[in-house]
Amino acid sequence: MMKHLAALAAILAGTAGVTAGEGGDILATTLQSGDFASGLESLQPLVESGDTEAGFAAGVLTVVGGIESFSQALYRHGLTAPRIGMIGAFVGVPVTPPVTANTDPQPLTYEELRTILEDLTDAMDEGRDLLVAAGESGDYVVPLDVMAIRLDIDGNGTAEDGETVAAMLAGQLGLEPADLAGASKSMSKTGSSDGGFVVGFDRADAFWLAGYTQVVAAQADFLLAHDFEPMFDASFHRIFPEAGLPMQDYASGGTLAMDPESDAAIADIIAFIHTFNFEVVDVDRLHDVRARLKSIANFSRRNWEAILAETDDERELVPSPTQTSIVPEMAVTQEVVDAWMATLDSVEAILDGELLIPHWRFRQGFDLAAYFESASRTDAVMIFTGYGALPYLKDGPIADADAFREGMEIFGEDFPGFAIWFN
Repeated sequence: MMKHLAALAAILAGTAGVTAGEGGDILATTLQSGDFASGLESLQPLVESGDTEAGFAAGVLTVVGGIESFSQALYRHGLTAPRIGMIGAFVGVPVTPPVTANTDPQPLTYEELRTILEDLTDAMDEGRDLLVAAGESGDYVVPLDVMAIRLDIDGNGTAEDGETVAAMLAGQLGLEPADLAGASKSMSKTGSSDGGFVVGFDRADAFWLAGYTQVVAAQADFLLAHDFEPMFDASFHRIFPEAGLPMQDYASGGTLAMDPESDAAIADIIAFIHTFNFEVVDVDRLHDVRARLKSIANFSRRNWEAILAETDDERELVPSPTQTSIVPEMAVTQEVVDAWMATLDSVEAILDGELLIPHWRFRQGFDLAAYFESASRTDAVMIFTGYGALPYLKDGPIADADAFREGMEIFGEDFPGFAIWFN
């Protein structure tokens, strides 16, 4: 655990030796103050003048601001970790989760949740467009202390000390912010003397961040493409326990097998699975999910094209084979780059229906492209058990170990980490 934590911290760590232009200075100041609206207002004239560094800054603030607004909405309605009784020991969720941070949550309706998700996708797309434009050209490096970023999670108008990325990450891991800094220094070749976590962001990272906007938006769009109200009514009281949902007062009932709280939690898990049977109510949004997934692979390619063209070596988030890795044990070689490109080839082939997904019950493969283009309902249980998969089966090459052989040989058990790092 500590090794992986140290690696994560070290990826973000660095020195303050890189200087930024006016747009980068505004970005750094704004991220540490939390006043995103003022920052965007200050950047606007620079963006309109064609300043790509300012465009990058505006894209970052738009994305981070969208995430902040989304977090505020969840806080407003009392989002918390689910209480699932004794079964938590089996699935890795604490038996006694943290108390809901908002002591006076507002009621939440299905329509309001859809609006929250729509606002999130709009912010991600606006940020994506700014970031893509900022990635087209420009020779800028913007040093940012990532751990010093502040988000006004509770929406009280002030981003406080406990709402920095460092404080929130440390809280999730049960550590102190200073522990993250110490882990960073032990792993990084050039740890910051003041315990900061500085990355030199450049135009390659604009494409990297643009890809992550679509990771977020694709998930929100998938839900918005469907009518998931039955699932909301039957099970979302587990994560919004005081938001006035139909089953709120029945999170604990009689004893069936274990104890009142655990048995009710198991029942709600079953209800969640049973109601994962969504009617498609917005065909265009379902089409957009596939388009977003394809764009993630495209942005990754453009990211690497920009990385490989770089001649500097300024605190690279993702280094080329000729640049210095912040984490000595995670150096990038040309072999690693080639394996990642081959992995993207396979992912794109799956999204295009040229490579099929294996289904445990059939010799034919599942055409993911056909699902996104023609599905009128997503019934997870029936797709898994077989009958719901029938419309999307077809003959053709099926993704197996060979399809990802090159990537698995190079990345091995570290593949998930590389996928998150490389996007």
